[in-house]
Amino acid sequence: MNNLKGKTALITGASSGIGEAIAKMLAQMGVNLILNSRNEEKLIALQKKLQRDYNVVDILPFDIRDKTDTTSKVQKILKTKNIDILVNNAGLASGLDEFDKGDIQDWEEMIDTNIKGLLYVSRSVIPQMRSRNTGHIINLGSIAGLMAYPKGNVYCATKAAVGMLSDALNIDLSDTNIRVSCIEPGAVETNFSNVRFKGDTKKAKAVYDGYKPLTPEDIAYLAIYILNVPEHVNIQHALIMPTAQRNPYVLNRKKES
Repeated sequence: MNNLKGKTALITGASSGIGEAIAKMLAQMGVNLILNSRNEEKLIALQKKLQRDYNVVDILPFDIRDKTDTTSKVQKILKTKNIDILVNNAGLASGLDEFDKGDIQDWEEMIDTNIKGLLYVSRSVIPQMRSRNTGHIINLGSIAGLMAYPKGNVYCATKAAVGMLSDALNIDLSDTNIRVSCIEPGAVETNFSNVRFKGDTKKAKAVYDGYKPLTPEDIAYLAIYILNVPEHVNIQHALIMPTAQRNPYVLNRKKES
């Protein structure tokens, strides 16, 4: 069953990790893509790769933290494209410190990206979805938004906001056919930890030592399933964890012999 062929999806943070994996799988389903990222070079490379084998791929390089640029570029493309699917994937963690030792610049970067960027993009896209009475929004949350962990404070708060905003959007759009889903992963091995630890690869690698974390493709498979269900089905929240991780505190790391 393919309910997605011919639709158009806007994916933020699409140049790597989960966003890239979702883009590739949607392309395989015959979905036309609009790919966003701050990294224009990576977007162009992905665009060329996907266009060799699949459907139309447009790129939209901008930083979702920039309200003016985000609003302008999204509204411009809405004049020529109907967006059926919005994947709010762009997000990050920056730093891992006790609250009173936290770097305020790290806080602002997480709040601006994980919350405000999601708001800017959604605010631009939803009016068109409402006018067409159709659409599906996937927001990338986290287990961190459901259960705080040590030194995760502001990051956890931003992901809790993503989950709550997803619930609020479902309520505000209850008189439409627009569906809103929030995927909340546990540990996924992407560039996430490298960003959090500001390029300290040793610290980043240690996060995944001793167990098999989720991959970006695991999250993409779930996203495709959620998007592809019949229109009368709305999967509002989906928590996905590695088998070795049952919550942020219960992780089965196997000691190397």
